[in-house]
Amino acid sequence: MNKLDQLRGMTDVVADTGDIDAIERVKPQDATTNPSLLLKAAQMPRFEELVATVKTGQYSESESCDHFAVAVGTEIIQLIPGRISTEVDARLSFDTQATVAKARELMALYDQQGITSDRILIKIAATWEGIRAAEILEREGIQCNLTLVFGFAQAQACADAGVFLISPFVGRILDWYLANTDLKVTHPSEDPGVQSVIRIYDHYKSHGYGTVVMGASFRNTGEVEALAGCDRLTISPDLMEALSKDLENLPQALIPLAASRKKPAALSEGAFRWQNNEEAMVIEKLSDGIRRFAADQVKLEHILRQGH
Repeated sequence: MNKLDQLRGMTDVVADTGDIDAIERVKPQDATTNPSLLLKAAQMPRFEELVATVKTGQYSESESCDHFAVAVGTEIIQLIPGRISTEVDARLSFDTQATVAKARELMALYDQQGITSDRILIKIAATWEGIRAAEILEREGIQCNLTLVFGFAQAQACADAGVFLISPFVGRILDWYLANTDLKVTHPSEDPGVQSVIRIYDHYKSHGYGTVVMGASFRNTGEVEALAGCDRLTISPDLMEALSKDLENLPQALIPLAASRKKPAALSEGAFRWQNNEEAMVIEKLSDGIRRFAADQVKLEHILRQGH
């Protein structure tokens, strides 16, 4: 078997793309989108008709993006057996109640398309306010994917809140260390993004947390292979295709530990903010990620509102 098929035997493989054609090729279990991927989708010939349809609707700018995201998600759902992750507007990342309201609106739009809630994950940035919003939504039966996870405190707070799934960003962590330190990575085990996911995974399993760990934002197949066995991995089609062409053996790197430890006390808001503040990488990459998603959301709004 090739490495992609071997990986599927130990990890749920998720496609990190809004490209329908790529999803048809790689056949993932789940799929995930974000404003950047939706911006790319809006400029693909395949979605010209959909973009035109959204433009004719009597929507506000934000509503246009929501309708486009759900329409793309609805198409993707037809091609996968699992779930689609759809992201809340990044500009709401520091507003708990607005995030909750937007998540409910997205779920209502999916419901109008006949898509049941068990096929959807709502993506929210893992700020303190975003985690509190997810806690509310999870109690309502709306399961969430907390994204832009760069630090252990974020992961711990998500588990405390009973979040369904988190997305630690492997490649972006590595990017920061390569740009800001003299780190040289000669093997994936030395990759700080890989090390971060392993720490989170082991913590969750050894303490009996049910939150799913889904490594994301990969820069190379070595990072993916070093996390084989993780609950889920969301991978770009290019890297999935590279793995599918590799016939070497892929050993399982992550094996769940027995839940033998008592769960620690839940992090307070102050402890959460302080622990993040102690890691420049976490603060910088979280802020940068939110800004980038927000900027692409604005660009997408512009495309969908041209002609109004």
